[in-house]
Amino acid sequence: MQEVAKPYQLEGGYCNSLTQYSRLLTREVTIGNIPMGGLNPIRIQSMTTTDTMDTVATVEQTIRMVESGCEYVRITAPSIKEAENLANIKKELRLRGYDVPLIADIHFTPNAAESAARIVEKVRVNPGNYADKKKFESLEYTTSAYQAELERINKKFTPLVKICKEYGTAMRIGTNHGSLSDRIMSHYGDTPRGMVESAMEFIRMCEDLNFYNLCISMKASNTQVMVQAYRLLVETMVKEGMNYPLHLGVTEAGDGEDGRIKSAVGIGTLLADGLGDTIRVSLTEDPEFEAPVARALADRFERKSLVISHESEVQTHNSQLVTRNSMYSPYQYARRITTPVQQIGGHFHPVVLVDVTQQNLKDPYFLSALGYNYSAGLDKYNLTDQACDLVYLGDKLPSFSFPGNLKQVYNYQTWLNLKDKHNCYPLFSEAEFNTVDVKDEVLNFVSINADEFNLSDLPTFGLSDSKTVIILETSKNLGMQQQRAFFVALQQQNSQVPVIIKRTYTNIDADQLMLYAASDMGALLTDGFGDGVWIDAPSTIGLPLINSTSFGILQATRTRISKTEYISCPSCGRTLFDLQETTQYIRSKTDHLKGIKIAIMGCIVNGPGEMADADYGYVGTGPGKITLYRGKEVVKKNVNTPSALNELIEIIKEDGNWVETVAN
Repeated sequence: MQEVAKPYQLEGGYCNSLTQYSRLLTREVTIGNIPMGGLNPIRIQSMTTTDTMDTVATVEQTIRMVESGCEYVRITAPSIKEAENLANIKKELRLRGYDVPLIADIHFTPNAAESAARIVEKVRVNPGNYADKKKFESLEYTTSAYQAELERINKKFTPLVKICKEYGTAMRIGTNHGSLSDRIMSHYGDTPRGMVESAMEFIRMCEDLNFYNLCISMKASNTQVMVQAYRLLVETMVKEGMNYPLHLGVTEAGDGEDGRIKSAVGIGTLLADGLGDTIRVSLTEDPEFEAPVARALADRFERKSLVISHESEVQTHNSQLVTRNSMYSPYQYARRITTPVQQIGGHFHPVVLVDVTQQNLKDPYFLSALGYNYSAGLDKYNLTDQACDLVYLGDKLPSFSFPGNLKQVYNYQTWLNLKDKHNCYPLFSEAEFNTVDVKDEVLNFVSINADEFNLSDLPTFGLSDSKTVIILETSKNLGMQQQRAFFVALQQQNSQVPVIIKRTYTNIDADQLMLYAASDMGALLTDGFGDGVWIDAPSTIGLPLINSTSFGILQATRTRISKTEYISCPSCGRTLFDLQETTQYIRSKTDHLKGIKIAIMGCIVNGPGEMADADYGYVGTGPGKITLYRGKEVVKKNVNTPSALNELIEIIKEDGNWVETVAN
């Protein structure tokens, strides 16, 4: 029999270290023939989108998912009939030679969970709606009344736990930000703490019954909320002597580039912290496309965990300095306070800087990839919402006039020799910065390598003036912790100098660039660090992707909104319409509504709860029927699908949030 884990201490509060990568050791749990947690690799999983009652379709999709890299496959079981049909699906898979562990996804229905637990290797329950309720009601409880509710839930939940113990079935206690029960919402609010307490109640019930074959998740569509909830969960579990493995995922991430970047920001931030034992990337695409994205994220950190890292003397000193006196909270977002320098830092949104040294600097049309559309007839530029703020030219000189609001950055010696320095600013090396006499009167950049800079030298480095912006680099593949240590040291010194985060990538493709940059930069931005981003990528990756990835990371971390945000579920057997086609259609009509969040949900289970903080919702409620939401409020019920989008647009117009598209 497994025993309760003994209490242990974590240097970072929720992770092994704030200053170097180290994977958190968790309890190993048994899921069929593929264990998870402990010293096992990060496992990959996804969820079918077929009707669970269609055995052949579900089996064939499951096989495609396994072939694409899924190690676990989750299947929805909204009622007892679907739960019972899992036996037929499992039998057919075994006959075809596939022994992949199956996971039943349960909402609302304890009897379906109890049936599924006798058949599959794992069940997932949501504390927010398993024997609890969500009607968006504000409730008040006395201490005794609250305890009585817990006892009622315990009675409903205990039979499932006993079945799991008897059959050797694992369980995921999966909290979702958008489906917290009214009881939890009334007591803790719509907060990461509420998410954690929702799960902890169920974990404690399991432990009271000596059941420990658990993994836990804290999913949200908002990456900041998701990251904070997982960190709070680990801290809370550690205090109670628990170390259950974590299932990581961002709910309703969307599709395409946006979905990949948003998933990488949330999942990658936690993987960089050393957290996570299994991951599911939720894309509004066929599920076999999810596993390769998840595997690319996991592999980057798996490779790191196999390498013994030897820190330099400077890095060791920096790590000790930061660990002794960390001055930021990883459990709530607060942007680091800085003094603005030429609209960089302060209350200004983070900037985007792009290297254009490999471009044809005789042709102004290349700037269209960076959001500046040149009109030769009018000799002017039209700016898009994703127009970058700065370009790096190094030692190259353009032969045309740049847009007036696009700052140009040159290496110091080249800048020094410019005849016209208007809107042109120097980039110093560390050595140059404190040795030269001539600097720009309003804006100077200094490049600092976080791996090599001794943080004890910060007080004497000359960053106290109000004309300097740091370009913070790292030469490490996984160097987020070194950069984070630098930010914390700046806070310790009360330095308010703005910082642009720079990451350089070599020998990677376009998909890897999106995932790596989102993980590296997203982790810092989520912690409130960074006043800009600079992605330095191979010349084989074009400017459009570098620029859109930069803005996509800022959008996903909610630090700069430059486009419409779509909260779109990944589809499953409950979905009542073609999510991929519908999402693309709604996007085609609304993607000019900068800053608006639109949720597109396949069914009522993933409806008003899962779309948590969306401004508007488009939710399937029956065959050919859509219910439209303003926030969490139902505006129109059972609208016929052909007219649903026009009705949604009318609601947006009524609120004064609609703008007409303007042709360039």
